[in-house]
Amino acid sequence: MYPPLSFSLWWDGTEIAWTYGGADEWYALRGAQYPGFIEAFKKVAPADVATLAPPFLVQGSLPGVVQIWSGYLARTAPRWALLSRGAVNIPRTQGYENFEGVIETDTWFGPLFTNIRLTRTNSPVEFHIRRPLFQVQPILRECYQEPSFEVLELADMKPVDWQRFEETIRPNTDQTRALGHYAVDTRKRLRGESC
Repeated sequence: MYPPLSFSLWWDGTEIAWTYGGADEWYALRGAQYPGFIEAFKKVAPADVATLAPPFLVQGSLPGVVQIWSGYLARTAPRWALLSRGAVNIPRTQGYENFEGVIETDTWFGPLFTNIRLTRTNSPVEFHIRRPLFQVQPILRECYQEPSFEVLELADMKPVDWQRFEETIRPNTDQTRALGHYAVDTRKRLRGESC
């Protein structure tokens, strides 16, 4: 998910300010709307919800925490939820960290947002429409409601557990093994299972 507009945050350790392209100054962050969104929302929303336009930015109750709305609403099929997290395989910035969390979007219908914690003070932290802010991943409730694993002590491991452990670890002691062998073996195994 990309931010709906490029903007910057400035945290002095106590207060947070924000600005965006075309703005003349920095504004104290008490709760900020996407420019022009309130009017656009009122035009399409029913009269009894016309005043409920979701805010674009909200300062959290903890120091340096900001909630950022993506501009999207989210709803999933029954028994499906969304895991919200920082974008994977992209180097993190030094200015903030994403919180992770599961949103049960099969029953909760509302703004798709992320929470971040600013980690840098007294300099701007920039967010750009071409740099991913966070990602969402659909997950079945069964994947997190009841654990599909168990935690064992070493003394609880059975011979089959030790055998599988050795199959995983032993190849790593071979200095001449091909790079990426795990990925190749996994793809072969999955292709074989799908036949």
